[in-house]
Amino acid sequence: MVSDTGKKSKEKEKIQPVDLAYASYETTDIGYGPTPVVIMHGLLGSKNNWNSLSKAFHQKTIPQRKIIAVDARNHGDSPHTTQHTYEHLVEDIKHLLERLKIRKACLLGHSMGGRAMMLFALKYPSYVDKLIVGDISPVRISPNFKTTPFMLEALSKVSLPTNVPISTARVSADQQLLKVISNKGLRSFLVTNLVQKADGRFDWRVNLPVLMANFSNLAVFPEAPHSTFNGPVLFVAGGSSDFIQKTDQPQILKIFPNAEFNYIDGAGHWLHSEKPAEFLHICVEFLNK
Repeated sequence: MVSDTGKKSKEKEKIQPVDLAYASYETTDIGYGPTPVVIMHGLLGSKNNWNSLSKAFHQKTIPQRKIIAVDARNHGDSPHTTQHTYEHLVEDIKHLLERLKIRKACLLGHSMGGRAMMLFALKYPSYVDKLIVGDISPVRISPNFKTTPFMLEALSKVSLPTNVPISTARVSADQQLLKVISNKGLRSFLVTNLVQKADGRFDWRVNLPVLMANFSNLAVFPEAPHSTFNGPVLFVAGGSSDFIQKTDQPQILKIFPNAEFNYIDGAGHWLHSEKPAEFLHICVEFLNK
């Protein structure tokens, strides 16, 4: 008979972290500055989506913080694997911090990345200086998030051309997605995942089959070994989004007792791209405290 401890140990053994691709934004000054900020995007995003904001975070934090924007596994330039759970994303971040010899960092995550960073803070609190969560809750699933498999399936059904300029391929993909996704901003975001291979073929940068197969693992926030993280936490929500309801706050405060909440009027779930100046101001103010 295997004990619970033995089961957990075996589960831990199964998690093989990957070397995440990342972009860093820093000055050439040598010395020990404040803790860096590590950013993880949401589902179907990439570090490239955070390029402008990462530069702005670096410039506006006082003193200036190093910013590290990562590609999650199965996204961007990071390795593709058959596993994709929040536990895997957490171990990938821990592996990155160890590779970069970072003992403590501020963590910022949007949507899927926000849940990964929340779980990291609960599992490895000694690594976390501050935590910023972009429009995702640890206690409730937005009805809109449940439509994500439909979006993944729509991407998988796009017929991609060959040997044409990438701009032409993106227009073609956008026209096909228009039949099922009316939001132009969302379609523009999705087609940024289109890449051209050396042989002229196009493909999606994200690992669609694995993300589709593992969606049930992403739909629910997992149970964590430590029930609370007592460090400073900021939840930034879109005022027009239903991902963090004000009625969620009492339950969130049981997990993150030092959390504060800020809602950006007129912003939806992709609040950092819809209202970048407001998002930047709120986050920088929190980081500079």
